[in-house]
Amino acid sequence: MTKVAGLKALLSQLAVLEYRFTTVTPETHALVNRRPGNEQARTLRDVFGWNRSFSPEILPAGLFEAMRAAGACRSEADGSWRATWRVASLGHQLFLHSPFPTLATDAVFFGPDSYRFARAVRSLGATARRAVDVGCGSGVGGIVLSHFAGLAAPVVLADINERALELAGVNAEAAGVAAEVVKSDVLRDVEGAVDLIIANPPYLADEAGRAYRDGGAAGGAALPARMVKEALMRLDRDGGGSLLMYSGVALQAELDPFWSLIEEDLEHSGAQYSYEELDPDIFASELDRPVYADTERIAAVLLQATLGNRSR
Repeated sequence: MTKVAGLKALLSQLAVLEYRFTTVTPETHALVNRRPGNEQARTLRDVFGWNRSFSPEILPAGLFEAMRAAGACRSEADGSWRATWRVASLGHQLFLHSPFPTLATDAVFFGPDSYRFARAVRSLGATARRAVDVGCGSGVGGIVLSHFAGLAAPVVLADINERALELAGVNAEAAGVAAEVVKSDVLRDVEGAVDLIIANPPYLADEAGRAYRDGGAAGGAALPARMVKEALMRLDRDGGGSLLMYSGVALQAELDPFWSLIEEDLEHSGAQYSYEELDPDIFASELDRPVYADTERIAAVLLQATLGNRSR
């Protein structure tokens, strides 16, 4: 059995067992796991959600063997085991993502932003001939889009992170979603016409350069702004191409560095657009870092833009 087949089989078993877990922020995850008695797993949620060490005896019959066949666990020095992937649930769909803590440069993150992004995608109500989830990560945006929008072709899941593409492909297959998985720096290697682009880009300044969170300069706004610029250049104008981006922005008093970088591009494109705050205060713990010394708050924002006459 290949690794991919093993991971798909593991997700199938967890689905049959009606596994559910809502993934939280790293700060909440660490806090809950520090509580007395939470060192060792007692349930499936402890194993695949809270990522605690476990004894194989607590698992339903056949599940430990499935984990080992998929390369989804490792032995610990004390003789216990630990899952090498976490599993999050969104509705009835399950999503593989990286173990806690997500310190590796190619870590694949699923958390509160993923749920907000999925909610925004569900509300889009668009149809498309060809849609791309740029910086797809675990694939949540493209998978949700495929379930809630009429797509004429398999959704394109694009990312520069090969680990993300591997998991996105597994998650899509497990969800019954046809997907074209493409390694691409933003849209550079996505071929063909595109009339719908969705994105939940990295938007923090990350010294470690982790792919899932490092948005580069301007407090993390540089990469999201680049995605907007490339999307506006690439979208099909005749068919009324659309962009939906869920992101975050580090606000300095009244200055929004993300908006400052994209306003001119939006105006020059002739797009109809909306830009709004969804949550005024997220990831407050980041403000302790020197790079955010002048930042008052980090807000979650949603940008929607349409070229031509297409209705959203």
